[in-house]
Amino acid sequence: MSPRTRPRLVLAATALLAAALGAGAVVVVDAIDGDATTQPGAARPPVDAPVDAPVDAPVIAPASGELRTASSCAELLDFYVARGLEHVGPTGWRHRPDVVYRDASGLAMVHAAAPSAQRAPGSATGTNVQESGVDEPDLVKTDGELLVRLTDTGVLRVLDVTGADAVPRGETSLGARFGGGELLLVGDTALVVTSSDGEVEATSVDLSDPGIPTISGTTRFAGALVEAREHDDTVRLVLAAPLPDLDFMVRWGRGRAEARAHNREVVRRSTIADWLPTVTVEGRTERLVDCAGVAVPSRADGLGTVSVVGLDPGDHTTRTVTALAAPTDLAYLSEDRLYLATAEHDVGGGLWSVDRSTGPVTGIKIPDGRATVHAFELADTATTYVASGHVDGTLADRWSMDEHDGVLRLAVERSRRTDDATSVVTLAQRGDTLVEIGRVEAIGVRQDLTAVRWFDDLALLVTFRRIDPVHAIDLRDPAAPRDLGELEVPGFSAYLHPLGPRRVIGLGEGPTDEGWGAQAGLFDVTDLSDLRRTDVLSLGRGTRFAAAEDPRQLTWLPEQRTLVAVVERGWSGERGRVVALHVEDGRFTERTLADLDTPTARVRTVPLSDGRLVLSTDQGARLLDV
Repeated sequence: MSPRTRPRLVLAATALLAAALGAGAVVVVDAIDGDATTQPGAARPPVDAPVDAPVDAPVIAPASGELRTASSCAELLDFYVARGLEHVGPTGWRHRPDVVYRDASGLAMVHAAAPSAQRAPGSATGTNVQESGVDEPDLVKTDGELLVRLTDTGVLRVLDVTGADAVPRGETSLGARFGGGELLLVGDTALVVTSSDGEVEATSVDLSDPGIPTISGTTRFAGALVEAREHDDTVRLVLAAPLPDLDFMVRWGRGRAEARAHNREVVRRSTIADWLPTVTVEGRTERLVDCAGVAVPSRADGLGTVSVVGLDPGDHTTRTVTALAAPTDLAYLSEDRLYLATAEHDVGGGLWSVDRSTGPVTGIKIPDGRATVHAFELADTATTYVASGHVDGTLADRWSMDEHDGVLRLAVERSRRTDDATSVVTLAQRGDTLVEIGRVEAIGVRQDLTAVRWFDDLALLVTFRRIDPVHAIDLRDPAAPRDLGELEVPGFSAYLHPLGPRRVIGLGEGPTDEGWGAQAGLFDVTDLSDLRRTDVLSLGRGTRFAAAEDPRQLTWLPEQRTLVAVVERGWSGERGRVVALHVEDGRFTERTLADLDTPTARVRTVPLSDGRLVLSTDQGARLLDV
């Protein structure tokens, strides 16, 4: 049995692009030309030719650092063409050693990465999130009185949870395409987002009358969704545009030279409209961003375009947009900053990401084991570029990033530039540069990093080969981080959850007399130089904690000192149960709260502000006796 049951590098492996926002002049976005493709042999139209009426969305462009703004559409097109010629071959866009598909559940797989970076887990809407104060999309949300659920058939249901039972109030069907979507709850508005068929659709539903949920606005973006986040009533969407769908010739055997020459000419004759992303509002398709809003990196890393859209869910006409003409895979948001980073992998070539249905190619990148990080400040819907930096090593996913007191902390894994081990690196801003100020190396030599948890002045890392070392990293002095030692136990943890200043629960898998299965370990971190596991609980052969793949399937109830988790049994994902792990005097007490006869991946337990717990599935909701 593989020691790592979760998708190890979901965001990174898709090689999706992240986005960049910057500071500078505000410009107006133009509408797109009607003719999006220029055939080979045709004369290229003027790149600065007039277009339709402008989109009413300000763009904030960078003015310093490693990102700059192209002086014209012609210059931007030249940049794209030069990069495109490096990545086109006899079969079209080159380098396809792997094809990574999104999960059938749509957005769910985007978040199915090993968690970390949390000091105060949970959000006001009931979701176990990466960063306190930064909400993430989920299948269900609550404001303490209403519970809003998006079903697998695309129906948005509203329930009243103020009484002893969850009482249905109203519902509206958004369409089957939203069956793989998720939602954010902002005041009286639910913003439902789905990504499929090369398009991201964001629909706002007015819940001011819970009995009659009403669609109030819909916006469609070309491309794929990298991340969606909400804080202070502002939603940010990080969007990866598809590479241009050009008229390529495909030759796998003979005629490769002819096909390569043809395809290079196709790239040369592409137009700026082929490269820039689009948005559709009320049936009208326009450019999402103008040439002046696209940031161009000083060092060409690859090929692609990513945009960040800041919007008010209650008013889709109010948004800010900017874009980056480079591949970045990961987006991490603290309460006041956005960090965009590459996640490079030693695979000998680029990765394509497509939806399982049809899905566009979203980016191509050749890894070299060096990650690039861009930092941005957040204010209302605007995002301002402040600095960039580089670090040797690979970032597995967004959970490998954390910020504290203005210092960015990264857990980087092995690469061609580093040893076969994990490192913890600290970066600080110096002008418009992120400078490496500290590093701890040789953590878990020749082992895989399976989990990270960040605290104010501490990081706990779990690495695995046959045993499960838990490493404690002292971060009190960011310029001189220290490895305080490790604790080795059988099995591995894929998720670490803090229970307070002295206790941490690790959820993963471990050996039993009958074989591998779900395992929970309780760790005492009072003395960081002497970590101790005070208890371990095995739940049987062939079981797995769902939170190891999706941390939103876990709830911590601090007043009851109880962790509630979904446990799967078998490989079908159709059988499981909800368990409560009560923690007292350094020991576990386990109790089954509910048996499940529904797909476990869509099961959520939602805490209410009064301490009660709701079990939510596509079939309905009920309160659990914890």
